[in-house]
Amino acid sequence: MEKSKFKILTLLADIVILTIAFLIMVWTKPASLRLYLPSHTPFFAGLALIWIIVSFLNGKVHRGKVINYSTLFNKVLTSNIIAIGITALLMYTIREVSYSRTIVLGTALVATLLELIFGALYIAYKKAVLQDYEEYDKYKAYKKPSEYDLVKGTNGNGSHITEALEVNPNIVRALENECGADMTRAILKMTGSRLTDHTAVLSTTTIFNISGLLHNDYHYIINLHKINDIKKLDAFLDAVNSKLMLKGYFFCCVETKDQRKRRILKKFPPIINYLYYTLDFVVKRILPKLKWTRKLYFFLTRGENAVISRAEALGRLSRAGFRIKQESFIGNLLCIEARKYSEPHTGNENIYGPLIALPRVGKNGRMIKVYKLRTMHPYSEYIQDYVYKLHDLQDGGKFKHDFRITSWGAVCRKIWLDELPMLINFFRGDMKLFGVRPLSKQYFELYKPDVQNRRIQYKPGLVPPFYADMPSDLEAIQASELKYLDSYDKHPVATDIKYFFKSMWNIAFHKAGGGGGGGGN
Repeated sequence: MEKSKFKILTLLADIVILTIAFLIMVWTKPASLRLYLPSHTPFFAGLALIWIIVSFLNGKVHRGKVINYSTLFNKVLTSNIIAIGITALLMYTIREVSYSRTIVLGTALVATLLELIFGALYIAYKKAVLQDYEEYDKYKAYKKPSEYDLVKGTNGNGSHITEALEVNPNIVRALENECGADMTRAILKMTGSRLTDHTAVLSTTTIFNISGLLHNDYHYIINLHKINDIKKLDAFLDAVNSKLMLKGYFFCCVETKDQRKRRILKKFPPIINYLYYTLDFVVKRILPKLKWTRKLYFFLTRGENAVISRAEALGRLSRAGFRIKQESFIGNLLCIEARKYSEPHTGNENIYGPLIALPRVGKNGRMIKVYKLRTMHPYSEYIQDYVYKLHDLQDGGKFKHDFRITSWGAVCRKIWLDELPMLINFFRGDMKLFGVRPLSKQYFELYKPDVQNRRIQYKPGLVPPFYADMPSDLEAIQASELKYLDSYDKHPVATDIKYFFKSMWNIAFHKAGGGGGGGGN
């Protein structure tokens, strides 16, 4: 009864918002009430009907479907885009071109903005009484674990150290002089007795101090200065690599992006803290990403106290030839222990624009560049194996708790915005409209050899069979792809048409989100 009442109220609110948006756009036109209101009423009636049907099918008006700001944005945007798209298609089909494009598109845009505003206010109200919210269990299941929760679940915090610590007293004194007794105890709990006489303890941001170390085969190097202040971090880590023996250890600290936000919001009083954080976001996170503002960023900050996400810190270490052994939050820093396993990989120090080219396995096993919008933190491509080792795969073949994805990237994936640049591959002939998804080499190697050999005989596609069959795990994904390929061999065109429309239906009405089974970007 309550859920039915909720649907009726939200549907009525949806109609009211759409009506207000329509009247606002009509009012902007000359002679609005006398001319445009009667002439555009049929358009509004058709749009309202389609708007309500799509909202109902997509779950926009269901209690428990919109439970936080992310789901609000996803449901409102996908429902409204589909509704205006269907309306525009019908108008084109019946050759109705007399309607004002300003009113047609403006109504949908204003209604979407109003729904997002009122939806956000409603969610804020529900969060204020969250313990009484009847869908609290669903909220908890949907809510992403925090950075602290994820690190706590790894092999960090010295939980594997059971032997009595026997560390050179000189090393202990050096640590205590730099970071105090409490942090020294926490570091020793992570490192155990691996701190031999062949250990170097530093607190530096310069490559010179690393290159000046006496030996080239240290067993352990500890740098206690947070890496946020190191200007040429890739080169710095390469220098550390050169001073360690193979399988030697490196210990470093970073203030992560999330820690930085908490520190700023806690430091200043309400309202001022968010104003400061917004300014910090623009200066520290937007300016260095754009080529024409990067010099301004370095002029303002001198490259110090850079914003580094957990994913970027781990990725930079992995690029430099290290494997992550453990992580632990000590004080206000994330401390990482890594082990040298190879020489550094070639990198491109901070050159990370919005469009990326990802190496993927194409037809005949040839590596192709697949273009996408960046949805992950910089250097995330280097820690795919680490994420798989920590969290394995969830239903749909995606990584569980993939902390490499940015907040904006998650939204882009839900509405498929990140996939649009793949049209470049379509027009270049690397991919077709429908087919098996192009996989990264690491993800491709998770497949069975017979499936690997079969799938490389075909061009990969923009839309994969995953969205038609909705498999739940890697085994089911492989079975789904083989089923599609068997059908494609018999009836290529008919199979692609059938699978394409079935996929579009699942994406629109069965919550088939973007990025399924793709192996990440």
